[in-house]
Amino acid sequence: MEHYQGKYNTKSTSVKRLMREANELKDATEDYCARPLDENLFEWHFTIRGPPDSEFSGGVYHGRILLPAEYPMKPPNIILLTPNGRFEVNKKICLSISGHHPETWQPSWSIRTALLALIAFMPTPGVGTIGSLDFTPDERKQLALKSHSFECPECGKIFQQLAIGRVSKPVTEEEKSLIDCVAFKGEDVHETNSGGETERTSEAKIAENQSQSDIRLRTAATVDSSSTSGSQAPTASNSSAEPTNNAGSQNFQSPLYHGNINVIDRHRSLIITLIVMAIGILVLRRLILI
Repeated sequence: MEHYQGKYNTKSTSVKRLMREANELKDATEDYCARPLDENLFEWHFTIRGPPDSEFSGGVYHGRILLPAEYPMKPPNIILLTPNGRFEVNKKICLSISGHHPETWQPSWSIRTALLALIAFMPTPGVGTIGSLDFTPDERKQLALKSHSFECPECGKIFQQLAIGRVSKPVTEEEKSLIDCVAFKGEDVHETNSGGETERTSEAKIAENQSQSDIRLRTAATVDSSSTSGSQAPTASNSSAEPTNNAGSQNFQSPLYHGNINVIDRHRSLIITLIVMAIGILVLRRLILI
C-alpha cells in the first residue's frame, strides 16, 4: 500500500476504507480474490469461482469493480470480463449491491460483500435485469470450461489466482442476510405457475398496472377536454363506466369537465354584464344631451 501514499489523500474516508479493504483481501481464497490496480486505487480486478451445484460449477470468472469517489457512501459498479452466459461482458451489472441501485446500498457493505453477493446471484434466472443473459445450462457449462484459459491484460491467467484449499473467513450474519436477499430477489424475477407458464412477478404487474392507469387518466382527460365542444359528453365504453338508469342516460363527467363548464359560464356572465353597462352608458349620455 506504500505506493498509494503519495498519490492519494490518506486522510480521505474513501481512501482509508479502500486501503483497509485491500489489506484484508491481500490473500486470495479458493472462492474469490480482489485487489486494486497499481495505478488506480478506485479500480479493482477480481476473480470468483462459480457457485457449486450449478451450471457455473468449476468456472472461474474475472471482472472489474469501479468505485466512486464517495465510496463507501455510494455503491460500486461491477463488470464481468469472462464470458459466462449469465451476465453480458464489459457491461455494468444490475444488482442490489451495485451502482444501479444506490437506494439499497449500505455503507457497512464491502468489496468482499459484493463478491459474495455476485456469486450467490449467478444461479438465479437471467431475465428482467440490465446486463443479464439467459443461456442454456449446457452453454454455461461449456463457458465454465473455457473460462480456465481466460487471461486478463492486467492480471494474467485468472485460473491461477485463486488459492486452492485456502478457505475464506466465515460469512457474517449481515453478509448472510444480504446473500439470501440477493438470491431471493433473483429468483423472484420470474415465477412459474402449475401449468408451466411463466408469470411476471408482482413488481412487474404493479408497474404495468400503473402504466395502464396513466394511460386511462390521459384518455379520460382527452375525452373530457373534447366534450366541451359538443352538446353531450361521450359515454365511457369500458366496464368501469357507470351504468345508465331507466330515466335516461347519465354519462360520467370528471371534475375537469365541470371545471370547464364553470369557466365558460363565468365568461358569459362577464360579457353580458359588460354589454348591459355599455347600453346603460349610451342611454345616460343620450338623456344628458337632451
